Amino acid sequence: MTFDLLIRNGQVISGDAVTPASIGIIDGKIVAVGDCPGAAKEEIDATDLHIFPGVIDPHVHFNEPGRTDWEGIDTGSAALAAGGGTCFFDMPLNSSPPTLDGPSFDLKRHAAESSSRTDFALWGGLTPSNLGQMEELAARGVIGFKAFMSNSGIADFDRADDDTLREGMKIAARVGLIVAVHAESEEITSTLTEEIQSKGPPFSWEDYVATRPIAAELEAIQRAIATAAETGCKLHIVHVSSAEGAELVRQAAIGGVADVTCETCPHYLAMTFHDLEGLGAAAKCAPPLRSPGDVSDLWQALSDGKFAFVGSDHSPAPASVKTSDNPFAIWGGIAGVQSTLSILLSRGHRLSLPRIARLLSAGAAERFGIRGKGKIAVGFDADLALVDVEGHYELAREMLLDRHKLSPYVGRSFQGVVHRTLVRGQTVFQEGQVVGNFRGRLIKGAAHG
Repeated sequence: MTFDLLIRNGQVISGDAVTPASIGIIDGKIVAVGDCPGAAKEEIDATDLHIFPGVIDPHVHFNEPGRTDWEGIDTGSAALAAGGGTCFFDMPLNSSPPTLDGPSFDLKRHAAESSSRTDFALWGGLTPSNLGQMEELAARGVIGFKAFMSNSGIADFDRADDDTLREGMKIAARVGLIVAVHAESEEITSTLTEEIQSKGPPFSWEDYVATRPIAAELEAIQRAIATAAETGCKLHIVHVSSAEGAELVRQAAIGGVADVTCETCPHYLAMTFHDLEGLGAAAKCAPPLRSPGDVSDLWQALSDGKFAFVGSDHSPAPASVKTSDNPFAIWGGIAGVQSTLSILLSRGHRLSLPRIARLLSAGAAERFGIRGKGKIAVGFDADLALVDVEGHYELAREMLLDRHKLSPYVGRSFQGVVHRTLVRGQTVFQEGQVVGNFRGRLIKGAAHG
């Protein structure tokens, strides 16, 4: 056999095992894993490197079109590739227009096909204003629908009240797609915010955290699960910040109450609200960072298998909206798409390498019904990350490839150096730089088979 590409001598992470093996690739697909006898047009020596399936990040905000100056698909996908990523799912906000109908989907698809350095999928929105367009979005190929149960912070993406969420879930169930929800109680968060702000400034980061307690997350998760059970909709809870929230999801899933999963994010695993005091705007998010005890419990929940996957929730913004003396006025969102793999390798001591690979690749591919991605196996896309898992580095700002480089992880030490990232057999990142002219393609939702 003559391969287009042969990667020799790597430690291949496949299934539950780490095995010395070579990988043979033809036409962007893996055709052999093992000894791989034969010639190749190109060879890569992966001695001393582990080969992971490429990271699939199901939760990013690249903000194109309309707010491309906040990130953009070119820079966002470059940063993803630098972190070993080969596919992202872009959220329907904060692009402008948000992805709420067929024409807005077409705009974003065109932008991504023009500039994405990795493959991609696109979320559609579920809001009071676009229930009539959800089937149109499904026909275009959205990966699922995203709803906010609390205020989104964006004027053109309204939160879904209970009636809207119910009707939207009925439509999603009919077309066979997942609904993902930002689960925080609007009633709890808005009431607490009004109470604190009524006392007048100055406001502290402690004040901000107090307005978004774990109780607000738990109340919304329970309500979302009940609605999913009522409608028969597949449900996914994004950025769960507490072990208690993950346990609610687990109990509902194993009890057959609803087809429900959840994700957490690296910032909830790597930082606490004490870091928020020091880092300020770079570490603001919703739900907010939690206590050291909560972080420890979250790691345990991750180790116990209560999360389907980990997504970055990369949500950048320019410094102009990340600067204020008032924590409530600062745009929330953490820029971390480049660091997810390194955080799990550095801090996830309870997690085996195959478990990390599952959390960052196979888990998302399986949940969203994406065939041919997420694993190193014959017949799958050659989406690969070549990583020195023992290598250490200190993250410097100039190493970041996203637009504004406002990562809260700058100055921290990490383990796990990504040397090369390949998408469908094409090298897109190598030794600190994006390379080549590869452009990604749309990955459609499970409704399309």
